[in-house]
Amino acid sequence: MTAELIVRAARIENFTGTAVPNAHPPLAARTGSVLAVKDGRVLAVGGDEILDRYRGTDVREFPGATVTPGLTDAHAHPVWGSIEIGSGLDLGGLTTLDAVCARIADHLGTLPPDAWVTGFDLDINVFGAAPGGELFERRFPGVAVSLMTRDAHALVVSPTVVRQIGLTGQETFDDASRIVVGADGRPTGFIVELQAMGLVFDHYPDVPVTTAAGHVATQLHKLAATGLTGLHAMDFTDPSEAVYREIERTGDLPLRVRCSPLVPADSGPDVWAAVAETQALAGRRWHVEGAKFMLDGTADNGSAWFDHPDALGQNRHPLWKDVEAYRAAVRYFTERGIPTATHAIGDRAVRFALDVIEEAGDPGRAPHRIEHIESIPDDLLGRFAALGVVAGLQPVHATRMTRPDQSDNWSRRIGPERVAHGWRTRDLLDHGAVVALGSDWPIGIGDPRIALADAQLRRPVDEPTAAPVQPGQRISAREAYAGMTTATATAAGAGHRLGRIAPGYAADLAVFARNPLDLTPEEQAVNPVLATFVDGSPLVHVTQETLPR
Repeated sequence: MTAELIVRAARIENFTGTAVPNAHPPLAARTGSVLAVKDGRVLAVGGDEILDRYRGTDVREFPGATVTPGLTDAHAHPVWGSIEIGSGLDLGGLTTLDAVCARIADHLGTLPPDAWVTGFDLDINVFGAAPGGELFERRFPGVAVSLMTRDAHALVVSPTVVRQIGLTGQETFDDASRIVVGADGRPTGFIVELQAMGLVFDHYPDVPVTTAAGHVATQLHKLAATGLTGLHAMDFTDPSEAVYREIERTGDLPLRVRCSPLVPADSGPDVWAAVAETQALAGRRWHVEGAKFMLDGTADNGSAWFDHPDALGQNRHPLWKDVEAYRAAVRYFTERGIPTATHAIGDRAVRFALDVIEEAGDPGRAPHRIEHIESIPDDLLGRFAALGVVAGLQPVHATRMTRPDQSDNWSRRIGPERVAHGWRTRDLLDHGAVVALGSDWPIGIGDPRIALADAQLRRPVDEPTAAPVQPGQRISAREAYAGMTTATATAAGAGHRLGRIAPGYAADLAVFARNPLDLTPEEQAVNPVLATFVDGSPLVHVTQETLPR
């Protein structure tokens, strides 16, 4: 048998602590330093004997480097995120309203008259109290300003937007969306949850598919340069299919994308059937698999579903007004072998989702998942493993959207008891759960090296003096990297072909200058990625030597 490619480094690292059960042959954590590839799959793994076995094969040499399974982000939004970044105003890192207005003022100078100012990653904490758009009218009279909050579940818009669209505050929605009104009964400019936000998005300038595809391709290449070979896209709205097909019309996506379309709140069987039909859609490196639900909203906006109200009397209702429809929908997809992923932030939402999944059973193709899980009590920890439900967590949400002193909006709203039960990565792992780690990009930082370092430190890796957030929830480097390799493969029902370097597995690889397991979290965050491979096809990020043999 011949090989098509050999990759040689100082070592190969699988992020498993011991031999993998039931693997044939037994698979240890470290498996050698050389691997051979054929037809997009790993053909053999070992030492220099691989070179002799497959003489004449091209060899990619990475002296001193470590080859690992390619990292997969378990929760991202690559299409709308890329379009936002390509066409909107980045407000990330701005902590005051003055700073936000200064960035808007600079941006206005680049826009034609009457153009909308759209932005993303707005920190809701800049408002101090109730968010609203009146300030933007005072600073920028007559300008249409629409800014998406960091959690992507709300907009803050100027009065000009309210007038142009004709918002009254009396609008009703199928889900728990709302147009927030003030004491005078008029809209404040705070638009909460997706159906209400859609009224504003309908007025955003159109982005041609070719332009959108350019934005997406640019961002995916940047993400691939951080060690990612895959993303789980938790959406598949227009223009996702057209964008992926446009990119593949002239080349390849630099990583795999697994898409799970959103099932709208309070939808019925006709909508469910349409989502089920999308499961047949695929390209060379993207495919549709699974269905996404949003059972509740976000704690920051008061739209999460907790057992008890928050400090403002909110966070006590699901996003689905008819939770029995959610129960029926999960059963519908499960019966058709379609796995579900449920956004559930509050303890009541997580409990209800687990109850529904227990009733629905195993979809077979891949496990059900629950995403975010921001605060849960002790009695829910063991149910994930017991039911085979994957816990999808985003480390940077814990470290960069909350503050250790609990002065942030999330902490003030839900109170110290629930804060103490927040972001329970360590506890879920200790209770046997499969914990798949992601970023929620562009809501969170997309560089997995930063997210995985934060997960070990429970603070921003680039803020050495910051106090940790729930330090008892720290995890090890091996556990962190497993959360984006073996765990994400399990979450996709692909544990037999992704997430490890072993014969028969897809040749999806990341080449790091140094072994992450030998580095501090601070060193891991800047560990150079020399190359990534998808199906054995290389994307080189740092110059390396290619030698024929």
